[in-house]
Amino acid sequence: MKRNPLIPFALIAVLGIVVMVVVSSVGVNERQAIQNEESGEEEETAAGPEEMFQDSCASCHGGDLEGANGPNLQQVGSKYDAAEIQEIIENGKGGGAMPAGLYTGDDAATLAEWLAEEHQ
Repeated sequence: MKRNPLIPFALIAVLGIVVMVVVSSVGVNERQAIQNEESGEEEETAAGPEEMFQDSCASCHGGDLEGANGPNLQQVGSKYDAAEIQEIIENGKGGGAMPAGLYTGDDAATLAEWLAEEHQ
């Protein structure tokens, strides 16, 4: 008896379609997971100024603002106002000793206000 050559082809086609549907649904779930992670990162950037300082500044200015490789910031509010501190945070200072762009915009303003008000 001869077998119908169309049946194996049809089975392979159906199997291929099922695999494509499964892979697509996994991809959609991965996309949603990535979007959730990205929105979580945005919430992290909205952290308080103390956390922002510890994340990017404490390695040079010390955990208690006492200075390490960078200057002591415990009294920085008595030397600079918030706008001047924000400009230093955004643009750097000292030919690269204080790098530019660690924080910008609202994050830089938040950190600058905290330094100016809390550390006079």
